[in-house]
Amino acid sequence: MSSSNNDTSRQGSLLSPVIVTDFSGRERSISTVSSAWSGPTDLNPSPTSPISPDTAWNAPDPGRLMVQNASHRPSQSIDGDTLRPRADSFASSTDTVVRSRANSEVDPANTSKAVYDDVSLADALKPDPRNELDFQVEDNRFAFSPGQLNKMQNPKSLAAFHALGGLYGLERGLRTDLNAGLSIDEGCLDGTVRFQDVAPSAEPTSTEKAPLPADTSAPTPVSAGNGSPFEDRIRIFSQNKLPARKSTGLLKLFWIAYNDKIIILLTIAAVVSLSLGIYSTISEGTGVDWVEGVAICVAILIVTVVTAVNDWQKERQFAKLNKRASLPLPTPKNWTQLTSQQNDDREVKVTRSGKTNMVSIYDIMVGDILHLEAGDSIPADGILVTGYGVKCDESSATGESDQMKKTPGQDVWVQIVDGKATKKLDPFLISGSKVLEGVGTYVVTSVGPYSTYGRILLSLQTPNDPTPLQVKLGRLADWIGYLGTAAAGILFLVLLFRFVADLPNHPDKSGADKGKEFVDILIVAVTVIVVAIPEGLPLAVTLALAFATTRMVKENNLVRVLRACETMGNATVICSDKTGTLTQNKMTVVAGTWGSNQGFSQGTEDEDVKSSMTISAVSQQLSAPIKDLIIKSIALNSTAFEQEKDGSIDFVGSKTEVAMLQLARDYMGMDLVSERGSAEIAQLIPFDSSRKCMGAVYRVPGAGYRLLVKGASELMVGACTTQIINIDSSKERPDVEQLSDAQKQGLLEIIDNYAHKSLRTIGMVYKDFTAWPPVEAKHTEDLSANFENFFHDMTWVGVVGIQDPLRPEVPSAIRKCHSAGVQVKMVTGDNVATATAIAASCGIKTEDGLVMEGPKFRQLTNAEMDEVVPRLQVLARSSPDDKRILVERLKALGETVAVTGDGTNDGPALRTADVGFSMGIAGTEVAKEASSIILLDDNFKSIITAISWGRAVNDAVAKFLQFQVTVNITAVILTFVSSVYSSDNTSVLSAVQLLWVNLIMDTFAALALATDAPTEKILDRKPVPKHASLFTMTMWKMILGQAVYQLAITFMLYFAGDKLLYAHLSSDPEMRTKQLSTVVFNTFVWMQIFNEFNNRRLDNKFNIFEGMLRNYWFLGINAIMVGGQIMIVYVGGQAFGVTRLSGILWGVCIICSIACLPWAIVLRLIPDYHFGLVFNAVVGGMTVVLRPIAKACKVIGHGIKSFFRPVKRFTRRFVGKGKSEDEVELNPQPADSADPEEAPARIEQNKQKSPERPATPTLVVPPITITTSP
Repeated sequence: MSSSNNDTSRQGSLLSPVIVTDFSGRERSISTVSSAWSGPTDLNPSPTSPISPDTAWNAPDPGRLMVQNASHRPSQSIDGDTLRPRADSFASSTDTVVRSRANSEVDPANTSKAVYDDVSLADALKPDPRNELDFQVEDNRFAFSPGQLNKMQNPKSLAAFHALGGLYGLERGLRTDLNAGLSIDEGCLDGTVRFQDVAPSAEPTSTEKAPLPADTSAPTPVSAGNGSPFEDRIRIFSQNKLPARKSTGLLKLFWIAYNDKIIILLTIAAVVSLSLGIYSTISEGTGVDWVEGVAICVAILIVTVVTAVNDWQKERQFAKLNKRASLPLPTPKNWTQLTSQQNDDREVKVTRSGKTNMVSIYDIMVGDILHLEAGDSIPADGILVTGYGVKCDESSATGESDQMKKTPGQDVWVQIVDGKATKKLDPFLISGSKVLEGVGTYVVTSVGPYSTYGRILLSLQTPNDPTPLQVKLGRLADWIGYLGTAAAGILFLVLLFRFVADLPNHPDKSGADKGKEFVDILIVAVTVIVVAIPEGLPLAVTLALAFATTRMVKENNLVRVLRACETMGNATVICSDKTGTLTQNKMTVVAGTWGSNQGFSQGTEDEDVKSSMTISAVSQQLSAPIKDLIIKSIALNSTAFEQEKDGSIDFVGSKTEVAMLQLARDYMGMDLVSERGSAEIAQLIPFDSSRKCMGAVYRVPGAGYRLLVKGASELMVGACTTQIINIDSSKERPDVEQLSDAQKQGLLEIIDNYAHKSLRTIGMVYKDFTAWPPVEAKHTEDLSANFENFFHDMTWVGVVGIQDPLRPEVPSAIRKCHSAGVQVKMVTGDNVATATAIAASCGIKTEDGLVMEGPKFRQLTNAEMDEVVPRLQVLARSSPDDKRILVERLKALGETVAVTGDGTNDGPALRTADVGFSMGIAGTEVAKEASSIILLDDNFKSIITAISWGRAVNDAVAKFLQFQVTVNITAVILTFVSSVYSSDNTSVLSAVQLLWVNLIMDTFAALALATDAPTEKILDRKPVPKHASLFTMTMWKMILGQAVYQLAITFMLYFAGDKLLYAHLSSDPEMRTKQLSTVVFNTFVWMQIFNEFNNRRLDNKFNIFEGMLRNYWFLGINAIMVGGQIMIVYVGGQAFGVTRLSGILWGVCIICSIACLPWAIVLRLIPDYHFGLVFNAVVGGMTVVLRPIAKACKVIGHGIKSFFRPVKRFTRRFVGKGKSEDEVELNPQPADSADPEEAPARIEQNKQKSPERPATPTLVVPPITITTSP
C-alpha cells in the first residue's frame, strides 16, 4: 500500500471475473496455477484460523473458507438437534460462493442511478440541527468526527460514503489498516490526518479509480509512549457502551414517598394535633399532650424513610437484574462473578496488529476490523471490507423486513466512480442487526452512543416495566385500598356525627380540646387508610424476584426477562432439544461403514454395533484414493478448525464435525492445515436446516471439479445412484458401481441399526463435474450454482455413527418433571430411530406416547394437530419451523410452554413460547437474545431448577398476600369497632401503634416471607393454570380463619378484659384502661408475628418450620420485630400510648398469641371442599345483597356527574377561549349529535377539514437489554 499503483491493483477491475478474494481481502486468479499455495511451508499458523494466518496482501493465498474462532460459540455446522448450523438463516437457503470482483455488478439499466456532485457531497455530511455537537471535536487527530461517520448509517447514504472517500478514505481517516487492523500498542497518537487529505473534493472521473492521493498508505498508529490504550480514539469516538442511566437518588425517592396524598393528609393532621397539644400544655402548664403529635410525626418520618429505602433498594435490584440480562458466556471459574459483569457483554473476533483475537464488545474501537459469520449480532456500525454472501436481518434496527444483501465497500466504490452506483448497493452494517448468511470482515465506524443501535437504546431508557404478577398485585392493592378507604370514610362520618351530636353535652370544653378531639378522629380515619393500603405487595414481588434470580445464576440459570421467572413456575410443557441438553455433547465416532459393506466400530457400549474390524484396521486397508476422498470429505466440507490451547492443538467448532475430524486425524493421518491449504475451493454450500446437509466444491487438478456433501444419512442415500467399491485397491481413482434398490435398502438398514443404538449418523457423498459452475445448473445472483439443481445422481462414500452419551442426571430430572405435572417433549433433528432410543432411555417416551417426523407433522391441519399434540412425545427430523408450530398449538390448547433452542432459526420458537431457554455454551447470539433464560451449562437439569425457583417466587408472593390480607381485615375491623364503641371516639389502637403495625406487615413481612428457597417437595404438586386466581381456597380458609380468631381474642380482651384480668390490673381507672389497651395492642402484634410462621406453608400440611433454619432473612427479621415490640412496651410510654406490663399480663399476651399456631392446625384439618361450599354460598349471598347497592351507588355517581356537567362545560369553554388556534385545532371536541346516524358523516367531515399531518414514524425496539457502563 505504498503506491498508487498498488492501491489500484487492490481495488481490482470490473472486467476481471476470474479474480477471487478470500475472507481477509486478498486476491488471486483461479486460472493461474502458480497462484495456489505450494503447501504447508507457506503457512504461518494462527490460533484462530483453520487454514491461514493473517498475511500480507502479496502473499499467495487460496480462495477458500476462513472460519472464525468458535471458543465462544460454534460456527455454522451440522451440529445440533436439527442437524442444522448453530447459525441458520431465517429466510433463505441461498448458496454462499467465493465471490469475484464481478459478483457485485448491478445492471444500471434496471435500476435508478445515484449520481453525486460537489453540492450533494457537501450536503451529505451536513450536520443535523440536533446533532451539531457530534461534528465539533477539539484536537481531533483523525480526519472525521463522530457526526460525519454517523451520516453514513442514519439513514444509509452512499453520498456520505462517497464524501468520506470510500473504504480507503475511511482507512486513512481513521488511521487503521484494512488487513492488520489497529495497533495493539496504540495510545496517544502523533500528528493529525486532515479531512482534505483523504476525502475527494470532486466527483472522480471514470478513469480515476482511486480516491486517494499518490501516497495511499494508511498512517500506522504510533504510541507516544504515554496515555492509556487507544486514549485519543476513545476521547474522540467514545467507547462501545452507553452512559449509565441516572438512578433516582435516595433524597428524591424520599420526597416521592412523602408526596403520597394520604401521608400528606396524615402529616397535616399530626401537625394540627401537635399544635393543639403544645397549646394545651402551655395554657394548662401541665401534661404532655404534645407527645402524641411528635410521635405521629416521627412515625410518618420512619414510614416514609423505610418506603424510600425500599424503592431505592428495588431500583438497585432491577439494575442488577438488567446487568445479568445478556452476560458473556461464563466458564465454571467465573460463574460466581456474574453479578459484577456487564449487561449484554460477549466476545467478538477482531484483527489487531495482524493477529486475530477475541475481545469484549465493550473494547471495540472505531477503526477495528471485525469478523462476521452467520448468527452473529452486529455490535457496532461499520462498512463491509470483505464478504461472501453476507445477508443481514435489519428489522430490529431499521424496521426493514427483507433480508439485506451486503456488498464490500471497495466494490461499491468502483461502481460509484464508474457511474454505475445504484440504490441496491449496500456496504453498511447496522449495529443491532443480525447476520443471516455468509462470512466476512468490516471496519467499525461508530460505537456506543454514536451507533445506530446506541441511539435507539438511549431513546428507550425508561423505567422498567412491571411484570404480570406485579400488575395483578397492583390491581389487587388498589381494590384493597378502595375498600379500606371506604371503611375509613364510613368510620370518619360515624365518629364525626357522634362528635357533633355530643358537643351540646359538654359546654365546658375549650376550643382547643374540641379541635384536638376532631383532629384525633381525622387521624384515626387517615391511619386506617394507611394501614389498609398494601404498599408491600409490589415490594414482595421485587424482593422475591431479586432473591430468586440471584440464586438462579449460581445454579446455571441466567434470567434475562423477569416475567419468565414467574411464568416458569407454572409451565406445563417443556419442548427440549436433544444434543447437549439431554446428552453430554461429547461426540465420538464409534462405528461406521465405508461403501456398502466395509463396517468398523470402536468404543461403543452396544455389542450389536461392534464389527469384526476396528477403525484402525479398516483405515489401514483403505486405498490411497479412497482415503484421500474420505479425508477431503471431512476436512474441506467442515467449519471446525484447529486451535492451540494450553500447549496442545485441539479442534474447535461443531461437536459433530470435531468428532469426524478426530477420526480423520487419528486414524487416517490427516493434516488439516495442509489439506485446506492445498485445496482450491470453487463454491461453499452452507448448512441449511431445510435440506439438512452442507457441501463444498474443490478443483481436482487435471480432472475438473468435485462436489462433496455430508448430512442426514437417509437423505444422502436417497440422492445416490452409485457407490464406491474396491476400497482396498490401489487405483488412482475410486471405483464406482450402480447402487441397486437392494443395496440402498441394505444401507438404510445399517443406518437404522446405528440409530437404534442411539448413534447419530452422518452420510457422505460426492459427485464429479468437468466444469464449475455446471452448464446445466441454474445460477444465483452471485453466479454460484444452485445446489438443488445438481444434488442428484451422487456417489455414496459412507456413513459414520457418532455416540453422544445421555447425561446421567437427565432420567431423574425427567421423573421430577412428571411428578410436577410437566410434560416433556423431545424435538430433534435426528431420525426417528435415534430419537426414540434416546427418548426411551431418559424416560420421555412412554408406551402410549406418539413419535412423528417433522415433514409429516407440518402437513397436519390445526384440528389434527390438536388431537395429536397432547400425546406427542418425540418429534424427529424436525426443523425450527416445526418447533415453532408445535409451541403455537400447545399454547392454543391452553398450555404454558417452555422451549429450548440454540440456533438462529430457533428464534421464532423461543419468542413464541411462554419461556424460552437458550444454550449458554452452544447457542448463537440470536438465540440468546430471543430467549428469556440462558442455561449456562446447557443442561436439562437446570430447567428443573428454573421450575423450582419460579414456583418459589409465586409461593413467596402468595404467602405475603395471605399474611397481609389477614392483618388488613383484623386491623380495620378492630379499629372501626373500637372507635365506634368508645365513648371518646378513640380506637384501641392509636395512630402510632397502627403505623408500627403497618411497618410490620408491609416491609418486614415482605423481607421475611419472600426469601424462602424452594424445597424438593415443591415439585410434588401440579402447576397452577394461567388464569388462576391469586387466592386459592386454602388461602381463603387460612385468611378468614385467622382473622376470626384474632378478632375474637382482641374483642374478648377489649370488651371483657377488665373483668377477666381484674386481679392483675391497676386499681387506678386511668392506669387500668392504659394497661388493658396495651394488652390488646401487644397481643395483636404478637399474633401477627406468630401468624407469620403459619403463612410459611400454603398447603394443608402441618410442618410450618420446614427449612426455617436455612432462611436467615426470616430469622433475622423476626428477631427485629420481637425486639422492637418489647422495646415499645417497655420504653414506648407516652409516644405509643402504652405502659409496662407485669409478667402475668405478658403471659396472657403470649399465650393468646401463640394459640394461633394450634388454631392453624384445626383450620388445616377442615377439607377445602367443604369450606369452599360454605364460602361460595356466603359470597353468592353477599353478591345478591350488594348488587343493588352497587347499582344504586352507580346511579348516584351518575347523578352527581350530571349535576356538575354544566360546571365542566363552562370551565372547558372558559379554558378554551384562552387557547391559541393551534391548540384548539390540535384538540378538537367532537360535536354532539342527537342522531347517531349523523355521527359517521360528521366525523368524516371533520377529517376533511383537519389539515394533513405527517405520520409519526414507528420506532422498532430491538429485543436486547440496555447496555450500561459501570
